[in-house]
Amino acid sequence: MHTVDLLDAALALASQLGYGVREEWLGGRGGGDCEIRGRRWIFLDLALSAEEQLDQVLAILRDDPAAAVADMNHELRCLLGARKSA
Repeated sequence: MHTVDLLDAALALASQLGYGVREEWLGGRGGGDCEIRGRRWIFLDLALSAEEQLDQVLAILRDDPAAAVADMNHELRCLLGARKSA
């Protein structure tokens, strides 16, 4: 699976877990996650490469316990290092 496809899958998973996603030009300074008025958000820096954006989203999802048991494709699960609970 290509990086862009994995990024799309990771963003779809984030959305499934209740995150809103904002894509902004942040000049390469990064982005990250935050909570605003009770809603979780991921800010993606459009100045970063798709691989860097994917790494950012994966790091956020790794910290979310709900991601460990969410439905996702095998390759994304391997990247997250998540194990599906029985």
